Amino acid sequence: MKRDQLKYIIPLVIPLIVLLLPLSAFPFEGITIIQQRVIAIFLLAALCWVFEPIPIYATSVVIIVLELLMLSNKGIYWFRADEGQAHFGELLQYNEIMATFASPIIMLFLGGFFLAMAATKYRLDVNLARVLLRPFGSDPKYVMLGLMLITGVFSMFMSNTATTAMMLSILTPVIAVFGPKDPGRVAFALCIPVAANIGGIGTPIGTPPNAIALKYLVGDSYISFGEWMVFGVPFVVVMMALAWFLINGMYRADQQKIELSIKGKFLKTPKAIMVYITFSATIILWLMGSSHGMNSYTVALIPVAVFSLTGIINKEDLKRISWDVLWLVSGGIALGLALDKTGLAKLVVHSIPFDAFSPYLVLFGAAFLCLIMANFMSHTATANLLMPIMAALGMSMTSLAPLGGEITLILVVTFAASLGMSLPISTPPNALAHATGNVQTSQMARVGIILGVVGVLLSFVLVWLLHAVGHIG
Repeated sequence: MKRDQLKYIIPLVIPLIVLLLPLSAFPFEGITIIQQRVIAIFLLAALCWVFEPIPIYATSVVIIVLELLMLSNKGIYWFRADEGQAHFGELLQYNEIMATFASPIIMLFLGGFFLAMAATKYRLDVNLARVLLRPFGSDPKYVMLGLMLITGVFSMFMSNTATTAMMLSILTPVIAVFGPKDPGRVAFALCIPVAANIGGIGTPIGTPPNAIALKYLVGDSYISFGEWMVFGVPFVVVMMALAWFLINGMYRADQQKIELSIKGKFLKTPKAIMVYITFSATIILWLMGSSHGMNSYTVALIPVAVFSLTGIINKEDLKRISWDVLWLVSGGIALGLALDKTGLAKLVVHSIPFDAFSPYLVLFGAAFLCLIMANFMSHTATANLLMPIMAALGMSMTSLAPLGGEITLILVVTFAASLGMSLPISTPPNALAHATGNVQTSQMARVGIILGVVGVLLSFVLVWLLHAVGHIG
């Protein structure tokens, strides 16, 4: 059988086998039919996200539809025939499953997309890059530092992929200045995706895994936009410095001087000024959540309303929004909903004696598992699969409490998801950089593995310290 055929057959056959197994075949005591169906849907999602027989966003839609058909109180009748029996379990409310398409997390990302689209449309991003790069002179290592810092800042509020594409386009004529064997070509092409991946960690809207984590940071574990940045930004700064030293040390440019020329000027039209004001106001409101009473989800809809009302974002622009990302996140939220509401996540966690293990072992084991998975599959898909289990584990393990409990576990795993950047397939920014032809897979892997491992260890130390001093948790 050909490999291409297997990628279609395996994701279909294994979940079907799980559905046909008797409940006694599962190692979990007291498992219900509904929970068995959730396991099948979970396996289908995991295998489809790994093998990608269909687009990863399509997998999310399939998850939601299957939950509606097989798990909801308005599903197909014969899937509800045994309702009321002890071994059947409790059905989910259909409107809760459908509501994942309009979760507050989705609205937060939608607001971020509107801000990024308006900034690009009115060249705010390019002009900021032009102004911010001036102080870094013409020494290649300092120009690279400036590029990384600017890429990191943009990635906090824009799509990592869009930021990388923009910055690489600015860099194209600069990279051409280096000789064909000058390590500077590698350094400059590699520093952009590394900075984009790291920078996305800085804010809740920087990358989808952050938004997925927020779904589970509720109640006593709630973290606001500003609180996220309290630990996210220092982490980004330290990791960016480490990345700069590492790349500069491994691929030091032979060229002694380069000139980076970015043409353009700030637009002064009424719509451009409105973009500047709205962009600034939204970020300020996000950072000052405790003073005005609005949460980050509510604030996120302000730019959506302003840009739609003023025509800054029109119907043609709406077609270019990354709807696939929103669908992907919503599918993950739906999967988490099923794991939580059916009690399967708690059942799995309680069936394994995690409290018998060292909390450090659990933390590092979960983080490195996430890091490995994120290198070979979508960061968002990785977060979608692991986060519900981590949330249940964090709540059940009493030994994690001195280390920050659920918050520490979720945040460390979330950071690990964004640090998976060792291969061209790990992230779209990596793929874009590799496509330039200036970076080989082995060069990317050397840098990515080092930063991934160091980043996971650093994230644990930082989150634990902030918990110890009372900033979070």
